[in-house]
Amino acid sequence: MGDHNQPIRAVAAGVLLAVENGQSLSQCLPPALNQLAPNERPILQALCYGTCRWFHRLDSELQARLKKPLRKPDRIVHHLMLVALFQLRFSQHATYAILNESVEACRAIDRSHLTGLVNGVLRAAEREGAPEPKDDAARFSHPVWMVEKLRHNWPQNWQEILEGNNAQAPMTLRVNSLRFSRDSYLGLLQEAGIEATQTRFAPHGIQLAHPVPVDLLPWFADGAVSVQDEAAQLCTTLLDLAPGQRVLDACAAPGGKTCAILEACDELDEVVAIDESADRLPRVQENLDRLDLQATLKQADAGDTDQWWDGQAFDRILLDVPCSASGVIRRHPDIKLLRRESDIVPLAAIQLGLLNTMWSILKPGGRLVYATCSVFPQENHRIIQRFRKQQDNAILVEPEVQWGRDMGAGRQLLPDPNSHDGFFYAVLEKPES
Repeated sequence: MGDHNQPIRAVAAGVLLAVENGQSLSQCLPPALNQLAPNERPILQALCYGTCRWFHRLDSELQARLKKPLRKPDRIVHHLMLVALFQLRFSQHATYAILNESVEACRAIDRSHLTGLVNGVLRAAEREGAPEPKDDAARFSHPVWMVEKLRHNWPQNWQEILEGNNAQAPMTLRVNSLRFSRDSYLGLLQEAGIEATQTRFAPHGIQLAHPVPVDLLPWFADGAVSVQDEAAQLCTTLLDLAPGQRVLDACAAPGGKTCAILEACDELDEVVAIDESADRLPRVQENLDRLDLQATLKQADAGDTDQWWDGQAFDRILLDVPCSASGVIRRHPDIKLLRRESDIVPLAAIQLGLLNTMWSILKPGGRLVYATCSVFPQENHRIIQRFRKQQDNAILVEPEVQWGRDMGAGRQLLPDPNSHDGFFYAVLEKPES
């Protein structure tokens, strides 16, 4: 993916090839955006996200149109055609422009010998229209294993989950309650001509009718609000925070929940935020600085307490574990390409291990909130059930809330196209003695 003169479609095809080879969009898209002019960047972003979102449907159609798969060195042309198919099927872009520019992009990536193939496939696709999807994986545009797992785990809800994953996620804000009440900030948005409503469940949440760049949000640079999904905001309502507590945010980056904790109670003794990613910790610090908040940041594997823990137990622990991220696919459609069914069992082992370790550094009388952005029971209530078999003194607290469904060991939120992501929470307390 070379110089500044690359057509946008060629750059998009390169990004999608990187995703297919295991890089996330958040890794491979920023460098690609930097090679384009500012006015082209939103187009590239839309092409990459849209093609990932509909990848399994588009790929099913493309494979049916190709007599044989392209050789590995020409795989980028496969992605170039997927980008064009995405535009044919899901955009208002003029058809002749899609065809011409895709052929040009094929030349630009030194694959002139394939321009005839690209032209022929896309002309046929345009002439014949979209085929009827051949199976549920193509219809809902998800990998087969994910469709089957959701069908098995959620027999009543699997289709709505899959459809919800393909919807555009709303932009949701968390008002910094140390600066503004939610009502007063809603007033500022109204004055700025930004249509918004309050969230149903998160006490400081506001959902925008349409996403806007953050620099258009009143007082954003001065820490008035943060962008955070409603489901993620609920962690502070479960932690039962009070002045003087020592709080741990165990897997903290990019820091949304760390900041939410500090905003929710400004007289905490200390908030320690840990993340093992050296790349992501600066993001946490940037968020803290913008909101004028203080936390102790440590780069470490939370599960390796010898590496970072000072021996003082915590009153409150938020454990937002690494997970399949199956509840946030609408925000990260590349998850459909990156995640494998074989990831789930190792993730569950990590989750249970972290839970046991965090339990050992929780004060008697303390509270731990376990969280995932997953909709798979294996990562959620089944982890809590397995944990309680090992720690028979752990008290499961049933929060009195209006959201999610009671799974017998925690509460599950399924992704809602009109509001929150998919999320799971469980609240555990350690007896006094």
